[in-house]
Amino acid sequence: MQIVFSEMVDFWHKLWDNEKKYIVRKLMKGGNVMDKYKVLITGRNQVIMDDFFKYTAEYFDTISTSMRYEDINRHLDMCNLDIFVYCASSEPRNEILKLVSLKRKITRQNIVFVIIGSEEDCEDFQKIGIYMVDLALTKPISIDQIRERIFKFMHEKEEEEEETKEEKQHLEVVRVENRRKHVLIIDDDPTMLKLIKEYLHNNYQVATAISGKIAYKFLEMKKTDLILLDYEMPVENGPQILEKLRKNNLVNGVPVLFLTGITDRDKIKKALQMKPQGYLLKPIDKEKLLGTIEKYIGE
Repeated sequence: MQIVFSEMVDFWHKLWDNEKKYIVRKLMKGGNVMDKYKVLITGRNQVIMDDFFKYTAEYFDTISTSMRYEDINRHLDMCNLDIFVYCASSEPRNEILKLVSLKRKITRQNIVFVIIGSEEDCEDFQKIGIYMVDLALTKPISIDQIRERIFKFMHEKEEEEEETKEEKQHLEVVRVENRRKHVLIIDDDPTMLKLIKEYLHNNYQVATAISGKIAYKFLEMKKTDLILLDYEMPVENGPQILEKLRKNNLVNGVPVLFLTGITDRDKIKKALQMKPQGYLLKPIDKEKLLGTIEKYIGE
């Protein structure tokens, strides 16, 4: 009697520990702790189905369906499920194959497939529906154990998905950090474009445009980290190009540096009224160019 009591205490401690993790995870995700896992249940074992409804309502939002393929398929489409529980009882092969045909849909919707049945039932399902069964619960098993095992499986699945998500986010951060920064040079002088590109190509990815029109098309398709913009150009000058870039939201947060050969103080003041991040005087000094760019976007 003492051993049985001890086992029961241990079981409830495990269940409570899983429930605490569930509550903490819900709160951390900004969810409602009253949210329940949505379960679709069907099968030939009516006793287990009845007990599942009766004793798990506090934890699972459960609906049932007939074993007709069309009914199951309709519920999968309409109910936004977390778990599909099949209560097996000496299932004929054709019934198993019917469910296996839904494997792709169940997997695509990230629904956990649980089978409850005898050892033979579970083995048959796993042989015919390879990789379909996420959790097999073999009888004899109590409804409390069923609830605890499903709960534990769902928690572990969510933790694994969260870890995978965090790992992907970390890899994306590393990828962005390791990506060479990009500089776009807009200048009507091909010689100047070639010279500046030569200065920068060891440190940055570089694209060039000989007019505002080409620059607009480039920035509609791709992103850049910094723009070097010639102040005096035919057709559209630097200030006109910058104004259009800003108007069309093509340079949000992107530093723009004017390249200019002008030394007239009034013209320089006019250039600064456009509020670029800075300007560089031609002829361009390589070290000053690299130092200025590094100041804004790093090396």
